[in-house]
Amino acid sequence: MRTGNSEAALRLFCFSYAGGGSTIFRSWNERFAGHVEVCAVQLPGRESRAGQPAYRRLSSLIDDLHVAIEPLLDRPFALFGHSMGALVAFELARQLRRAGGPQPEQLLLSAFRAPQLPNPNIRIFHLPDEVLKTVLAKDGTPQEVLQNDELMKALLPTLRADFEVCETYDYVDEAPLAVPMAVFGGLHDVRVGRADLELWSAQAGADFDLTMLPGSHFFIHSAQDLLLAQLSTRLEALTVSKGDDDL
Repeated sequence: MRTGNSEAALRLFCFSYAGGGSTIFRSWNERFAGHVEVCAVQLPGRESRAGQPAYRRLSSLIDDLHVAIEPLLDRPFALFGHSMGALVAFELARQLRRAGGPQPEQLLLSAFRAPQLPNPNIRIFHLPDEVLKTVLAKDGTPQEVLQNDELMKALLPTLRADFEVCETYDYVDEAPLAVPMAVFGGLHDVRVGRADLELWSAQAGADFDLTMLPGSHFFIHSAQDLLLAQLSTRLEALTVSKGDDDL
């Protein structure tokens, strides 16, 4: 899970989109000048944990994640998630609050509609492979990936499980999180529009900010430099303020 400077003032826990793994965050430490330790969370069913069954319900995922992450909450931390990862980060923060645990210094949520909104799409996790590929193509998955039969054979079971996690999610109303929240969206994302993202403000009991970046649903790749610049500004401000508090 951990990659980078274990003595950094702040830990950033990162959660990937459906089907993705921790390697998408491999280069992120380079952008934070040693002030932030990137902790890229590797869920079962992908990359180094490919032989383990993926979760199919968010509740069990969050329960186990809470246990696994708790020993690393001994210093200030923030949570970042993209798409499915944003939902995981949000529900993990609520779980920590219910358990009386520490709260993140900031929630950084990307490319997922506000959780209180109903899912406008039909359930697809049980549909044929070719239908899933069509959905992935509309989201911006490269054709060279979709046309790689061996890769898709390995990827689709985990994608199905991740889609099931999102599509069976039942939002439960709770008080807004007293945590600054920054939300990011893609200007050309056909799945998650600006209006879907603006309503995250109802979940924020502290500062709320929405930034739209160029790109489709996977702007985390195509606009990575812009996204990391935004994150760096926010996280470095947190580490400076924490350093001042220690004086």
